[in-house]
Amino acid sequence: MATVRFTLEGLAVEVPLGKSILDAAKAAGAPEGSHCGGVCACSTCHVVVTQGFELLEPADEIELDLLEMTEEREETSRLGCQAVIRRPGHIEVTISDESFQTWLDMNERDRDRALRLRGIID
Repeated sequence: MATVRFTLEGLAVEVPLGKSILDAAKAAGAPEGSHCGGVCACSTCHVVVTQGFELLEPADEIELDLLEMTEEREETSRLGCQAVIRRPGHIEVTISDESFQTWLDMNERDRDRALRLRGIID
């Protein structure tokens, strides 16, 4: 098992090895967007792994190409749908603003809850 913590939202979840960061976000109720549904066809599930990067399966060329399209890319950027957890431990993730906005656009009913998680509204 691995623990994935979404730092800006203050959410954490334990997930089995072989699951992705996007899977963990869904399990935790974290607002990580994904226009393509998690099939590595866009870059809207972009996250930055701030701890535990070495616990993930390495990125392939397709993922790296898609990450080139992101505005907030950092050295430890990953697509949540492709960041598969391979080793147990603790992983900390920051959901990119683009991914957060995508989630908001796709989840109007839960918009206020997500904004509260981020401390944007009371």
